[in-house]
Amino acid sequence: MTSARVGFIGLGSQGGPMARRIAASGFPLVVWARRADALAPFKELGAEAAASLAELGARAEHVGVCVVDDAGVRQICRELIPAMRPGGRIAIHSTVHPNTVVDLAREAAACGVSLIDAPVSGGGPAAAAGTLTVMVGGERAAVDQARPIFETFGGLIARVGEVGAGQRAKLVNNALMAAHLAIAHHAFCAAAALGLDRAALRDIVKASSGRSYGFEIYGRLAAPAAFVHGAKLLAKDVRLLGEALGADPSFAPFRDLAIPFLELVQKEASR
Repeated sequence: MTSARVGFIGLGSQGGPMARRIAASGFPLVVWARRADALAPFKELGAEAAASLAELGARAEHVGVCVVDDAGVRQICRELIPAMRPGGRIAIHSTVHPNTVVDLAREAAACGVSLIDAPVSGGGPAAAAGTLTVMVGGERAAVDQARPIFETFGGLIARVGEVGAGQRAKLVNNALMAAHLAIAHHAFCAAAALGLDRAALRDIVKASSGRSYGFEIYGRLAAPAAFVHGAKLLAKDVRLLGEALGADPSFAPFRDLAIPFLELVQKEASR
């Protein structure tokens, strides 16, 4: 068993399985959540519960953060960073604006704490299986120190550059996913207009050159509105990619394909 104590914040559908993998791999784990009942399953695994973010920060050498948005990440880190001992490390697993982690890394460095961004792809099932893709941005030494922890829940762990690069990679990935879903939507509309059997087309494309993960997901939907939760998250990420790219023309295909589709999903779900 390793002696490094790991803290984890954000015990939802993705963060929860990640934290369980960390505990199962032998790392002493300390967790915090706003709701006390969310801590119970982790205490049963042997994890310790912190009464506050400051207490968690004071007790952990490495802290993983997997909450929903930029505001949540900023709020947590601004309580966490001053509480951590110099030499400590924070890994942001949330998908946020690259500038958010760059700003927080600067604040952390002033306190002697390393902050790296390490957003993940694969969802809860991949987290539970230990096969998440981890896209990492940060100083190489800090990333190397964090790697044994990432290996508890990650399959592919790729450092793509300095702090913020992990977020940029995740935004490109998610925007590509949104574009694939949009293309799949149009493909199924074309198939319906041509009188093709939907299930048969789904199986054909899955085994042919037009296949994509987005097509497979869309093919399982009863209607676009069934994807409303995912559409909200992808819309956020496509918007963040647009902000990161600015006037770069490479954003145009995502804007023209993904955004209208994501808006359609949310419109249909609101009916």
